[in-house]
Amino acid sequence: QVQLVESGGGSVQAGDSLTLSCAASGFDFTDYGMNWVRRPPGKELEWVSIVYPTSGIKHYADFVEGRFTISRDNSKNKVYLQMNSLKPEDTAIYYCTREGFRFEPPGPGTQVVVSI
Repeated sequence: QVQLVESGGGSVQAGDSLTLSCAASGFDFTDYGMNWVRRPPGKELEWVSIVYPTSGIKHYADFVEGRFTISRDNSKNKVYLQMNSLKPEDTAIYYCTREGFRFEPPGPGTQVVVSI
């Protein structure tokens, strides 16, 4: 059974930083690129970033490029999202998902609230 459990969210001020974590189990972690996606209040899921398992290649949505950094630790089956210079528009529930299941988050997500 695939399990992805996110943590690390919270309420912060604009300009602050947070690091999100996602613990994965129930599948071969190194077979999949791992995404972070988010759902802003009242909006659809939007893709944030992906990191591939062996090459380590990373891609980012334009709206987080230069502020967020995705990483993974294959020895721990974990993926991370370092978020710097947070803006109120980054307020959302953040989920991690597997490549191929980008917009099908099985986990509960972790909420990030950024206030002015």
